[in-house]
Amino acid sequence: MIHLRVILIFVVLACSSQIAGQSTHKLLRKGDKAYKQERFEMAEENYRKAIDKKPTANGSFNLGNTIYNQDRYEEAAQHYQQSVNIIGDDQKRSEALYNLGNAQLKNQQMEEAIESYKQAARINSEDRDIRNNLYLAKKLLEQKQQQEQQEQQQEQNQQPQEDNSEQQQNPQQQQQEGESEQEQQQSSQSDIDNQGGESPVPEQTQELSREDAEKLLQVIENEERNVQEKLRKMSGNKKKPKKDW
Repeated sequence: MIHLRVILIFVVLACSSQIAGQSTHKLLRKGDKAYKQERFEMAEENYRKAIDKKPTANGSFNLGNTIYNQDRYEEAAQHYQQSVNIIGDDQKRSEALYNLGNAQLKNQQMEEAIESYKQAARINSEDRDIRNNLYLAKKLLEQKQQQEQQEQQQEQNQQPQEDNSEQQQNPQQQQQEGESEQEQQQSSQSDIDNQGGESPVPEQTQELSREDAEKLLQVIENEERNVQEKLRKMSGNKKKPKKDW
């Protein structure tokens, strides 16, 4: 199921903290409040100011979340990676890697997403979201590779047809040898006018579209919701604790 892990700052600073640190903490709290209200632009502004004063793993992580929610996945991945690089706690590191994989998957970077999910799974192998998204990324990569193979096969099949077309043009060229120079110029000019500068065969691309990826994501999410509903019925009212920092 594709969703972000949220890490909000609800800690009290030590009395020995400097004023600059208190200002950074205040900005992070303001960013958290705006994020919970889904005012992502305001949250981004406060997180950026906090990071400018004092870079932290929490700040980079939450800044990545606000940018992710604005569909800027490549930029979000950069901030998640910064958070991963400086996080010391394993659980928080797995959550940052999970979000990093989500951003990469949304950005059609399947191989990178697979690696991020693998690293997260090595830390927390029991996390169902990580396992599901790792499976999904592998499936999307397989689909992309199959499409690339089909494109290569189509190019190989088209090559003999192009050779035959050139051979068929030879008799026509021989017949035109007897034409006068004026007729040849008129024929060339007519070809230029008719062509109009357009390619006779439009290029066709079969890259994995974002719509196809979203459909596959929806299938995985629907399947997981059904499983989770069954688990809830079996285990009563037991709820999974919220993963905030």
